[in-house]
Amino acid sequence: MEEHKENIHGKDVNVKSNGDNDDKPDSTKCPKGGEAPPQASNSSFSHPVYKEIALANGHINRMSKEELRAKLSQLKLDTRGVKDVMKKRLKSHYKKQKLTQSAADSDSDPGGFPYDYICVVDFEATCEEDNPPDFLHEIIEFPIVLISTHTLEIVGTFQEYVKPQLYPTLSDFCVNLTGITQDKVDAAKPFPAVLKQVVKWLAERELGTKYKYTFLTDGAWDMSKFLNIQCRVSQLRYPKFARKWINIRKSYGNFYKVPRTQTKLSTMLDNLGLQYEGRPHSGLDDSRNIARVALRMLQDGCQLRVNEELHGGQLLTVPSWAPAEGAPPPCWPGSRK
Repeated sequence: MEEHKENIHGKDVNVKSNGDNDDKPDSTKCPKGGEAPPQASNSSFSHPVYKEIALANGHINRMSKEELRAKLSQLKLDTRGVKDVMKKRLKSHYKKQKLTQSAADSDSDPGGFPYDYICVVDFEATCEEDNPPDFLHEIIEFPIVLISTHTLEIVGTFQEYVKPQLYPTLSDFCVNLTGITQDKVDAAKPFPAVLKQVVKWLAERELGTKYKYTFLTDGAWDMSKFLNIQCRVSQLRYPKFARKWINIRKSYGNFYKVPRTQTKLSTMLDNLGLQYEGRPHSGLDDSRNIARVALRMLQDGCQLRVNEELHGGQLLTVPSWAPAEGAPPPCWPGSRK
């Protein structure tokens, strides 16, 4: 539902900053397993290891595309993607290598990834070709693709169609866009019943109890708009476990140093040398492809962290220096009074 989300909300959702600006490239983000050496602060970038990294980056910047591909091949790293992506991949490799060695030399644990699992979500919702400003989008597909940050694999999926309450008959435009037919939503359960299934599915995997987890979306709309609107329509409180998430568009733009115009799903896949798999605007297929982008970013050394939250009904930016807390254990949100 990528392009239609753009149409619904314009160029982007208004996001209030919470002390940070994620639109700017974030030079403080470190690769997986590559936080700054122990007791590092902003002033510690004078540490000799950073000078070594800067020299390596300068050399990489001068390499041609052919030289980059050859060096990546030599290191047994992925050689796909545009030149800027290959540069970032090689820089991240050397940065991780240098920081890990620096941490080992100081007899300290360099630290691991902040989450054990990431739940990728991409809702499909009711829509019209020209949505009026007050149109209430109801979720009609609730998919989750579960990523393990330890094995860097997709380890589970969840999918349920949802029966809309306000406008039970789908528009022809919606059917053609999403591929979700009228008979599928007619046979589906209402949103509260599906949300109970989601809570059970997450709990069965011990997310929030034994394992640390968070959510990831392609943009801010899924949680701040679709889930928020749906909870109001269904007279439910917004679930606490979905209040914070990773907006992969921000993470991708900051990590690969590209403008927001280069962070649509189709563009991210193309720049990483990947092709879309499945049917576009299928919630589950979109989620799988977003997960593939996230996995490639993890492989390239990006430490994906929560960067957005819904607080008091307002969309806020979570600063990059905030503690990487996992989502709370999944539980039933309760009804609105």
